Amino acid sequence: MIQGAIAIYKREMLILKRRFLRHAAGQAISPLLYLVTFGYAMGSQIKFNGISYLEFLVPGLVAMSSMTQAFSIATDINIARFYWRIFDEFLSAPISNMAYVTGEVLAGMTRAILGIFIILTLGLAFGVNPLGPWEFWAGILLNSFLFASLAVALAMIVKNHADQALLNSFVITPMAFLSGTFFPVEKLPGWIHYILYLVPLTHAAKVIRASLLGRPVNHLSLLYLLLAGTVCFWLALSSVEKARD
Repeated sequence: MIQGAIAIYKREMLILKRRFLRHAAGQAISPLLYLVTFGYAMGSQIKFNGISYLEFLVPGLVAMSSMTQAFSIATDINIARFYWRIFDEFLSAPISNMAYVTGEVLAGMTRAILGIFIILTLGLAFGVNPLGPWEFWAGILLNSFLFASLAVALAMIVKNHADQALLNSFVITPMAFLSGTFFPVEKLPGWIHYILYLVPLTHAAKVIRASLLGRPVNHLSLLYLLLAGTVCFWLALSSVEKARD
């Protein structure tokens, strides 16, 4: 199983290596625009709970990027399925479902970590301390694991590339903007507030922000991310099994 997972992971890393400069530049553009337009231009004028908006924004961008970059592995999986037909070769190869899912999830997490380092570097350039305790990295890893697993599961379910784009528009994008990344969830109406606390990204943003700001971290949020990630990983295994049938 380990050798199969390494083979899948190595393939994704070779693709990432060939696209590294383009990929890194693409990961840097959006956070840089957010930091300049929202953080730098308005950061000194807006405060939340005694901190500047720039200090509030950087952890939110970290949480959002760990989600979007981990989930982006779904696009490559779909291309491999629908255009290159590589997934058909996986089906005929002696690679278990566990090995395939593990390799793809690790690849998604690696993409997320790369995006995080880019944002932390940008945050440092804007005067925000990018170093946090272990809860900071635990929140990033668990959130990346969750959405990379979800990406594999949904990539096996969709019937074409257009369906994947719809998932991004109707699932990932709303979570990216409403889960406490750009403004506190508590500012929204009460009923939306309670719904958003069911969204994993809300917990990831709170853990990452609290740890970066040196405030108490709710470890139940980390447990929630772990349990949700485990469920998504199991869904990914089930989806690959159905795709084989």
